[in-house]
Amino acid sequence: MKICEMFRSIQGEGKLIGVPTYFIRSIGCNLDCAWCDTKYSFDGGTEMSIDEIVDSARDETHICLTGGEPMIQREFPELLDRLLEAGKHVTIETNGSISIKDLPDSENILVSMDIKCPSSKMTERMDWNNLALLKPKDQLKFVLANEGDYDFAIDIVRRYKPDTEIIFSPVGGMDARPIAERVVESGLNIRVLLQLHKIIWGDKKGV
Repeated sequence: MKICEMFRSIQGEGKLIGVPTYFIRSIGCNLDCAWCDTKYSFDGGTEMSIDEIVDSARDETHICLTGGEPMIQREFPELLDRLLEAGKHVTIETNGSISIKDLPDSENILVSMDIKCPSSKMTERMDWNNLALLKPKDQLKFVLANEGDYDFAIDIVRRYKPDTEIIFSPVGGMDARPIAERVVESGLNIRVLLQLHKIIWGDKKGV
């Protein structure tokens, strides 16, 4: 399996924000979002066996499989199964374009799925069937770059009524106040979260 980087940090996004987490970032993505902050993971990397990857995480409790897009990796199902067998809690960060229907039904999996807003220029690639497959323990994330993204995200939330945690996250460097104020006015149960790891360490690899 091609790996970009593996490191221990804190979860900077979503409902586990602040929790010490071991990140396994694989190589490659099937999308190319305009504001992507991990383009360095699109190619290169180091070939590693599943045994090597699992062994590197042997002392960890929370694992985050990320990318790029981890679900495009041929070895992804095996890696996920091995981590679950080892008793790990696994967050899967996926971009919303790949069906999650075949993921194991496990309380130790947290699916963190994006819906790409118009500013990403990848909205047409979404698999909308995924919205009905998310569970209350999972999370649905919208990265917002402008007012149009906010309007789009609110429309999706109202139209599909996903039964899961909903998170609005401003693109790095964007003022979060207008988003927070509009969420408060909407009356909807939406969390507004910044990227904590960037607030602490800045925009760099390995955090």
